[in-house]
Amino acid sequence: MTSYEFFLTDSLEKVLPDRRPEAADPGAPRLLKNQRWAFQLAYSCKNDDFGETSTLFSLRCTGSAKAALDLFRVELVPCDYPCHGTWDEDYLTTRPGLLPDLLRPAGWEESFKAVPAQWRSLWFSLDAARLAPGPADLRLEVLGPEGEKLAEFAFGVEVLDTALPPQTLLQTQWFHADCLADYYHVPVFSEEHWRILDNFMASAADHGINMLLTPVFTPPLDTAKGGERTTVQLVDVALEDGRWSFGFDKLRRWVQMARRHGITEIEVAHLFTQWGAEFAPKVMVQTPQGLEKRFGWHTPAVGGEYTEFLHAFLPALKAELDGLVGLDHVWFHISDEPHDHEKETYAAAKATVADLLEGCHVIDALSSYDIYREGIVEKPVVCNDHIQTFVDHGVQHLWTYYCTVQALAVPNRFMAMPSTRCRIMGALLYQYDLEGFLHWGFNFYNVQRSVRPIDPFRVTDAGEAFPSGDAFLVYPAPDGAAWGSLRGEAHKAALQDLRLLRLCESRIGRPATLDLLKEVGGEMTFTEYPRTKAFFARLWQAVEERLGL
Repeated sequence: MTSYEFFLTDSLEKVLPDRRPEAADPGAPRLLKNQRWAFQLAYSCKNDDFGETSTLFSLRCTGSAKAALDLFRVELVPCDYPCHGTWDEDYLTTRPGLLPDLLRPAGWEESFKAVPAQWRSLWFSLDAARLAPGPADLRLEVLGPEGEKLAEFAFGVEVLDTALPPQTLLQTQWFHADCLADYYHVPVFSEEHWRILDNFMASAADHGINMLLTPVFTPPLDTAKGGERTTVQLVDVALEDGRWSFGFDKLRRWVQMARRHGITEIEVAHLFTQWGAEFAPKVMVQTPQGLEKRFGWHTPAVGGEYTEFLHAFLPALKAELDGLVGLDHVWFHISDEPHDHEKETYAAAKATVADLLEGCHVIDALSSYDIYREGIVEKPVVCNDHIQTFVDHGVQHLWTYYCTVQALAVPNRFMAMPSTRCRIMGALLYQYDLEGFLHWGFNFYNVQRSVRPIDPFRVTDAGEAFPSGDAFLVYPAPDGAAWGSLRGEAHKAALQDLRLLRLCESRIGRPATLDLLKEVGGEMTFTEYPRTKAFFARLWQAVEERLGL
């Protein structure tokens, strides 16, 4: 015989297979008219006949809110490397195993299988923009193999006639075009590659990404010294009789595709190699002798032909991008993450293009306040475990990021962390009034240093290099679409929290909004912040009550 157990839980619960999740009654949610809201159906079963009895079940959904509801299976993925050798208490587990993360789209006609003595869940995402303001109802029935009713849940939803304001935060999560060509085994910039790129750009925009890493030439990121990544170079470069020429057709197509998805900012790939800016990135050049790798690890960053090339290339690129999007919407990098012992080589590389980038946005990831103080990096993207120093010194218009190193105390998105630790970023982005957020891996499907590609459904840690979940936020679906994750949904919810606080600020001002945030969450920093799910419900309730919604 098979006996089932079903109950609802909230979107912040990670339903681990070996741990009974916490039930949560959805109540009667009140949603802003462009808000997304989610809940889960947790389920398990007992079976005492060694699988002879079916453990399948299906769903029947009715009510006016069904038109706004999408259904996903929450699937387990391997987590061989849940954390580094040092961790804090705010991890769900530090043991390797299987963790819930992948959101695989499902249809209402499908059957689902409960696994004896394990917990799993289904994810329901409700988009209030697909409903008219006013009340709506939802009824969810769980049916057994013979159509018998196993469980039933019903609740009402109210859609308010007030909208969240548009996102003003600038956000980039690095978009790795080469990884998509490698995973799907398609030629770079073939029509199939462009179709897949279009799908992943749509997903990026859905995650609030409004700035897109753009490979004018192959980005020199996470690449072993002397190694190289699959060439993805949007700009055709030719050299003949000592004269450089450039073709921008593929760049134009890329920018136009991004803008169709509402992505307004173009982030030019780094002009010099990572961690020190000592070498040129790979640049393929057409010469009378054929296509050649003119620049790369064999080319010094400063003082040679590459400097001459940049003096021809950057003015042409700026003119092209100015016509496409306007230079106010173009962002350049020198080299990623310069450290104190690399500041001289970074500064030397920067000096070769300083006049060419005068008046342009130039940003780079940074942890050292001294490098900023010396003026070597003028607009830093500061890791969230070092940002307090910059704040204490009054640095304005800051950006922040987190990656594999930000594993203690601060927010991050590792699979082994609770979803609250990712979602709290929205409130902190507001409190610190940050201009932008950067992450290095929207879809990095390689092992560390890009030595070889991986299957992200099997390897979630870049080859036991970074805690699972650091390297990518979305999964590559068989049809070339991007499938989401629990971490991605927590990140989207964080951005909604930020927009809610911006709405509040537009009505009562920033000082009063900060006071409200403090009343709900107490004194917050990037290392001291609310760790419970209840904080987020209290925050939305407090804002709605204060604004009389």
